[in-house]
Amino acid sequence: MAEPLIPCAGAVIRDEGGRILVVRRKHPPAPGSWSLPGGRIEPGETPSEAAAREVLEETGLVVRTGALLARLTIGRFDIHDFAADVLGGDLRAGDDADAARWVTLAELAALPTSTGLVDELRRMGV
Repeated sequence: MAEPLIPCAGAVIRDEGGRILVVRRKHPPAPGSWSLPGGRIEPGETPSEAAAREVLEETGLVVRTGALLARLTIGRFDIHDFAADVLGGDLRAGDDADAARWVTLAELAALPTSTGLVDELRRMGV
């Protein structure tokens, strides 16, 4: 019997210049790779609430989530990625991120990223 998928949520956050907020993962899966801020959905949370909580924990930024941009399965993870806007906070790496920064899509393409991230962002029109 196959193991159940792990529900996760993340956020695509862009600044005024169109750069994307990414974090470098500190723990598995894919430690050391750059990814969107996100993580597991906790019991009782909606995917949107989880995305906002994970952004705060990993980056120190308070966000408002918007439209669901993509839902995809990577390995055992069922991921919901939302558009989000920054409402406040100060950018810093926290929780399971060891770095957080704004990058252009071209800069991101030159970094080690989680599997398929750049292609998925392009598919979303980011």
